[in-house]
Amino acid sequence: MPAEQIAENLAFINWTVLTGLAVGSLWAAALGRLYTQATKGYLGFVALSAAVLAVLAAFSDWALPGVQLGTAAPTAAFHTTSSWDLPRQAGLWLLAGLALVYAVALLRGRRAPWVAWAGIAVGVEVLGAAALSWGGDLLGSALLLMQLAILAAATGGVWAAMILGHWYLVTPKLPEAPLVRFARTLGLVVAVQVGLFVVWTAVGAGPGGQPGFGALGGSWALFVWLRLIVGLAMPLVITWAALQTARTRSMESATGLLYIDVGLIAAGTILAAGLYFGAGLLV
Repeated sequence: MPAEQIAENLAFINWTVLTGLAVGSLWAAALGRLYTQATKGYLGFVALSAAVLAVLAAFSDWALPGVQLGTAAPTAAFHTTSSWDLPRQAGLWLLAGLALVYAVALLRGRRAPWVAWAGIAVGVEVLGAAALSWGGDLLGSALLLMQLAILAAATGGVWAAMILGHWYLVTPKLPEAPLVRFARTLGLVVAVQVGLFVVWTAVGAGPGGQPGFGALGGSWALFVWLRLIVGLAMPLVITWAALQTARTRSMESATGLLYIDVGLIAAGTILAAGLYFGAGLLV
């Protein structure tokens, strides 16, 4: 049963959500500092949350099947190898350390561009090691890396945007430009996810994929459609609405919409991870 197969891989789904939040939040803090006028307090808080999330992700890595024994987890849906366990785990701890250092630097009013770019690079390394661990061959690993990266950008991005919206509620004199840029970028990320969904279902990407939009039918169809409607289409509409309200400085409305967006995008990330690790589908 699909639900049972997803349940058997909850550890991988949990890892994907926590790591996506950690990596994406640090990316958002770094790019927000480099390219927006967001306040140091806000950016420092986002970086600090990325550090905490990275620690949680590092601990969750030990709960993955086969990690403690140093062996690959048996599964019919996707290929695994233990060769990249250590780089993946070390990368998470390094990410946590860099995020903490970056948070302190931001709260002191420093730009710390080298720390920012180092954090971005380490985030890519973590996701790359995960893709090589669970992607199978080189093409499969490249596709999984793309999926993990876009999931991290969406999950961490909406988390950072929601916190920024909340920041306006306690600091109403902030200019609207940072939230507008965050919301616009998040909308572009979700739009890319929609495009990837169409392409990947068309070609049958993933070890369990079926070309010709085969994933839209069969035993996994319910979860695939939920991924499309709940995790992609609805966030695209909600993000657009949040962008429009932010432009008119209706910050309470924008923040409320972004709260909804957090739940929808998180649900979409869970569905995407469950479909890959449970059925071998990239959507």
